[in-house]
Amino acid sequence: MAAAACIALSACGGGSDSGFAFTPIVPAPPPPAAPPPAAPPPPAEGPMVRQTTAGKIEGVDDSAGTGTLSWKGVPFAKAPVGSLRWAPPADPEPWQGVRAASQFGRSCAQGGRYFSPAPGDAPFGLGTREGFGKPVGDEDCLTLNIWRPAGNADKLPVIVYIYGGSNISGYTADPGYDGAQLAKRGDAVVVTLNYRLGVLGWLDLPQLKTGEAKNDSGNFALLDQMQALKFIQANIGAFGGDAGNVTVMGQSAGGVNTWGLVVSSAAAGLLHKAVPLSGGIAFASRPTAQTYSKALLNAIAIAEGKATDTPSANAWVASQNDAQIAAFLRGLPADRLLTIMLANPQLGNAPAPIADGTILPVNSLAEVDAGRFNKVPMLIGNTRDEGTLFANLFGTFTGQGLGFKPTDYERFGLQYNFNPDAPVTLTEADLINAPYLPVDKPVLGWKASSDFATNAIFLNGLPAQIDSVAKYLPTKTWYYRFDWSQQVAPFNTVYGATHGLDTVFMFHNFGANIFSFSFGEANRPGREALSDAMVGSLSAFARTGDPNHPGLGVTWPNWPRKIVLDASKTQLQNSAP
Repeated sequence: MAAAACIALSACGGGSDSGFAFTPIVPAPPPPAAPPPAAPPPPAEGPMVRQTTAGKIEGVDDSAGTGTLSWKGVPFAKAPVGSLRWAPPADPEPWQGVRAASQFGRSCAQGGRYFSPAPGDAPFGLGTREGFGKPVGDEDCLTLNIWRPAGNADKLPVIVYIYGGSNISGYTADPGYDGAQLAKRGDAVVVTLNYRLGVLGWLDLPQLKTGEAKNDSGNFALLDQMQALKFIQANIGAFGGDAGNVTVMGQSAGGVNTWGLVVSSAAAGLLHKAVPLSGGIAFASRPTAQTYSKALLNAIAIAEGKATDTPSANAWVASQNDAQIAAFLRGLPADRLLTIMLANPQLGNAPAPIADGTILPVNSLAEVDAGRFNKVPMLIGNTRDEGTLFANLFGTFTGQGLGFKPTDYERFGLQYNFNPDAPVTLTEADLINAPYLPVDKPVLGWKASSDFATNAIFLNGLPAQIDSVAKYLPTKTWYYRFDWSQQVAPFNTVYGATHGLDTVFMFHNFGANIFSFSFGEANRPGREALSDAMVGSLSAFARTGDPNHPGLGVTWPNWPRKIVLDASKTQLQNSAP
């Protein structure tokens, strides 16, 4: 038994002379650790996601409603705050993931007035007037909005709109500028853009100089517009637009800025057609801009307790070096800066744009006449009664005081609540101050004063500007006058074909907006027909450089002739006198 046990042990490797080799028993290795669970796949990107140079954005499909797709609040530059206040725009900060693009971005900071946004960028409504005379908007505002027709068509013409507002107010969320109807009806990609306003967008202050001409032009808002156009060049193809066919349209101050893009060598290649409406070459000289900036700096010094009057403000400014002044100004919250502006009405309109000699020529009129401009087809327009919207300026040349009887706050409410299909009784005397009545009184009446303002503010010198363009582009220069005035009385007399009314027709926006008191069922057939004709001309011009199309009802001749755009309450009445 012992031997057997020994053999067994030897067989198990327990002896050295049994003839069996020792073979250790090695335990099996543990099974490999299970791999970590795979990360879930990223959520599938929806059909409204588009890639831009800054990141992906997701818009809204409204094909069942307006028949369009849209992307709103798309950043085209970094927020112009801190060291970027009063500096050229910088490329937007790239983002990760997909950014929602379903809402308008913030409006640019401004002192609230008639064409400004509501406090907090609330939707347009009666509450919009609560911002009058107060800071509204935000400095972080450099965004744009894109609409296109539903579907997959590409290489569509691009129409870029620059809002007006004296270069001190305005915003892309204004319902009059919604691009859906124009995109759908015009079969185009429509873009609207924000740009810095007032002293935040236009300031030629020596203490802010960097030594680089572009940085020191003072035309920060115009550079914002160029930055947006560069973003469009790089990205609009992803939205079905043709980067090689971009039409820039602007109204009022936006029209002035459109002329600025036409004459600026810095904008070469960024636009291929131009539509300046109710605005011409009206730029501020550099001395004018610098005189203003000095007065502004003194007013800020006094408001901030650095001085008590102009002499002591001058002394305080002289005691500071440039870096100290720049830091002082950039350290002021935008709302504080705007509050100081609003308390000093003489500083209300910052001179703009500025003929700095780099971004804009010193003498743009001479440059255009000499053929040194961006030679793109141009469609130029005015309204017959531009001046009626500026009735509160009538006193500057009549000596009779303000033209409007209600305050802006009261007038906004009266017009917002007015229902043209169930009108309350209103008379001319409810809206117009007595010295301007009767409206047809010679020389100093409402109509005579309005005509004077139209000529002095909008038409003075404009034919010569258009002549200079047409000298080089004789078959690509077009002009219209907008005459529609089918509002319910007394608005047909008080406003008529007023400043900005044509823009609503261009966008085909007849819902709630600043001019909606003008649009009732009685004038619907005629105004709809006129709007369709105008949208057709704008889209034809954006495609080919020629605004003629079958629905116009008349052949639109080249400048120096014009087309008169008009309609009765029921039908189109365009003419080419």
